[in-house]
Amino acid sequence: MCYVGTPASIHYGTGSIHGYFSEDQVTIGDLVVNNQEFIEATHEPGLTFLAAKFDGILGLGFKEISVEGANPVWYNMIQQNLVTEKVFSFWLNRNAYDMNGGEIVFGGADTNHYKGSHTYTRVTRKAYWQFEMGDFLIGGKSTGICVDGCAAIADSGTSLIAGPIAAIAQIHAQIGATGVANEECKEVVAGHGHKLLELLQDKTPPAQVCSKIGLCEFDGTHGISAGIDSVLGETHKSADDVSDATCNACEMAVSWMQSEFVQNQTKEGKLEYANRLCDNMPSPVGSYVDCRHIDSLQNVAFSIGGRAFELTPEQYILKFGEGFLAHCMSGFTALDIPPPIGPLWILGDVFMGAYHTIFDYGNMRVGFADSA
Repeated sequence: MCYVGTPASIHYGTGSIHGYFSEDQVTIGDLVVNNQEFIEATHEPGLTFLAAKFDGILGLGFKEISVEGANPVWYNMIQQNLVTEKVFSFWLNRNAYDMNGGEIVFGGADTNHYKGSHTYTRVTRKAYWQFEMGDFLIGGKSTGICVDGCAAIADSGTSLIAGPIAAIAQIHAQIGATGVANEECKEVVAGHGHKLLELLQDKTPPAQVCSKIGLCEFDGTHGISAGIDSVLGETHKSADDVSDATCNACEMAVSWMQSEFVQNQTKEGKLEYANRLCDNMPSPVGSYVDCRHIDSLQNVAFSIGGRAFELTPEQYILKFGEGFLAHCMSGFTALDIPPPIGPLWILGDVFMGAYHTIFDYGNMRVGFADSA
């Protein structure tokens, strides 16, 4: 329990708020939630909130991660018997010209906004709404990404689809998205590529390869990209940005080289592949696609709960402007989340816009169906 007047702060993927706990009635639609604890913000540093067209953030994750153990609005709705079903659902309208931006339903789901039935997958961790995701496909073919399973969350507070840097670079290479070429990545491949391959061939665990040659201080991926609008967690920054960049570049190169072992390529072929992917390393400010080539891109798909959830190029490429002023941005962005929370994929608005989402608290599961 938190007490009114207690100082509190939250650090998001972009931006933060500082203030103190207050308590009041909260009205959502025709529901009135009594004695709701919330943080009354007195300081909101950063451009995110300065440019925002909203007045606050409504957290719908689990109480296990709430600040000071405060009771989230959703928990109070259940405890005060304001909902008949312990579920809430999202429909996000991706038509930017429609006045109706979307809908959230507490206590059920609006059948007007989905087609068919939902495919459910169980919650694997009570923090964010986390579940197990399977293989990632491009053009109906496995990429090898998540073939052994990946942790993922559905998060309406994240604009794009976020995944580990190495995986997103592979995706961008296949869809032709280009960011800022990372010279650090190319230097690692040129200066240490042969040694990296030798360690992999000697069955050194991939997570330990970069630390063995002194390019990483720790065993495993670390660091977080700040180039994503997300309400996920707190960002951490290394005290040594140069070392951190070299480590990230090394870990990506190892990931790519490892994926090429199954292709029976020569040593030089593996190095050439890794060097080529350096050009597709995601940029912190977004990666762009030639708008003229969208029609030639293939569908991508996420395997969840035994179903392949497809996204068309029109759904995973974001287009801004028209005619010669148009520019197109990839709906995928890189975000390396360190353990124990990560590695983690975040299926944000790009995914949830295509698929109506039910968060089933009563049965601890998440469900997806085609949006309508």
